[in-house]
Amino acid sequence: MKRALPILAVLVVLLAAIAVANPHFLEPAGFLAFLKRAAPLVILAAGQYFVIVSGEFDLSVGSLVTAEVVIAARLIDGDESATWPVLALLIVVGLFVGLVNGVVTTKLRVPSFIVTLGMLLILSGTVFLWTGGAPRGALSEGFRVFGRGSLGPVPWSVLVLIAVGAAAIWLMRADFGKTLISTGDNERAAALSGVRVDRAKIFAFMLSGLAAAVAAILLGGFAGVSAQVGQGLEFSAITAVVLGGVVLGGGRGSVLAAMAGAFTLEALFTLLNLYGISGALEFTVQGVIIIAAVAAGAIRLPRKFTPRRGDAHAAS
Repeated sequence: MKRALPILAVLVVLLAAIAVANPHFLEPAGFLAFLKRAAPLVILAAGQYFVIVSGEFDLSVGSLVTAEVVIAARLIDGDESATWPVLALLIVVGLFVGLVNGVVTTKLRVPSFIVTLGMLLILSGTVFLWTGGAPRGALSEGFRVFGRGSLGPVPWSVLVLIAVGAAAIWLMRADFGKTLISTGDNERAAALSGVRVDRAKIFAFMLSGLAAAVAAILLGGFAGVSAQVGQGLEFSAITAVVLGGVVLGGGRGSVLAAMAGAFTLEALFTLLNLYGISGALEFTVQGVIIIAAVAAGAIRLPRKFTPRRGDAHAAS
């Protein structure tokens, strides 16, 4: 919780600034609408966190989101009876893509940056080839209810977000979370201490793929079918994670802080929009955040690692 305090403080400031610009924002309906918009990115950030804290990257989630929405529209094509089988298929596809990313990264020793960049291109090319740039089909009302429907006053997407957030926090407090952090902190030391490093990383990639599938279901329901629905989401998720103080390279960071980073990023974009600042600036903001986070990590990490090296030399 302490690691999340700085980004939570920033989030509170941004929410206050939004409330000043739009007094209706803090009303239940306005705030729930904000949570509804932020839910897909927060879920993606939680999935990306598992991969980054293990010392890897996943650049494929944006194209996976697009592929999932396009597949769903094509297979359902307005048929309500196909909704639940297709929803199950999307979850399986997300897990499978994560499995492939994890296996190629760990077993073939290909850097995850290259593996997931390749997967991004494969998925993007496949979607374009299949659709010709213009997705066909339609999502059923039963599918879209998860993105735009509600259970009473609370949107389904917010309920899904709460469930995903609780599961992510539970996982990181369990033995798996400790294993993942130790793997990202020092892979060789973790392996020597009996940690199944490859299995932990593969599971992290699968969780990222699962998060992308869930985000695709919410975005498809909220925004409809588009060949650009997931464009740039991989960079937004990484930006949110590093904004939450998670160290690129692994071993340090809180999943709660990563999700708070996603809320903060969404709040920042909302504030820019309220003041009429061009949406194109969003990419600039993300770039600045990533560079600043990496620079800050490069300054801090040597100080943390120096005592460890001294201990190692002393022991030898």
